[in-house]
Amino acid sequence: MTAPSTFGLSTEARNLHWLLSNLVEEVPGVLSVTVVSSDGLMLLSSDPGHHEAKAAGPSDGPKGSSADLATIVSGIGSLTVGAAKLMDGGGVKQTMVAMDEGSVFVMSISDGSLLGVHATPDCDMSVVAYHMALFVGRAGHVLTPELRSELRTSMESAL
Repeated sequence: MTAPSTFGLSTEARNLHWLLSNLVEEVPGVLSVTVVSSDGLMLLSSDPGHHEAKAAGPSDGPKGSSADLATIVSGIGSLTVGAAKLMDGGGVKQTMVAMDEGSVFVMSISDGSLLGVHATPDCDMSVVAYHMALFVGRAGHVLTPELRSELRTSMESAL
């Protein structure tokens, strides 16, 4: 899998790619980031081919490709929505899983789309959550059905 080119994408799509790249580059401890649609398909990834090019270790992110992170994020999102329904808890805003060797954060963007972050075990969770909230605030209103379709097509053409 190769990284999707942002050449030829709309301004909104290029801006989302830029925001996603900044989240990884600017926030200490963030290893990889993905955006998945409500049906679980990866729309954006911080580096689609990164984990395939080398053997994954405990601090390298999910084993395999960034599609693994998208799958994890989709599954966590589905599980927490189901739990919230069973508990009459309302909408799920954010989920965090702390592990010995890392953390996974999942935050709702809009209409079922999710932002997922894999971070190091020593990351500052409040800083990661804050920057995720900034991304969601900036991305939520532009993640229209047309833009989701464009991003999905871009990811599929990178395969």
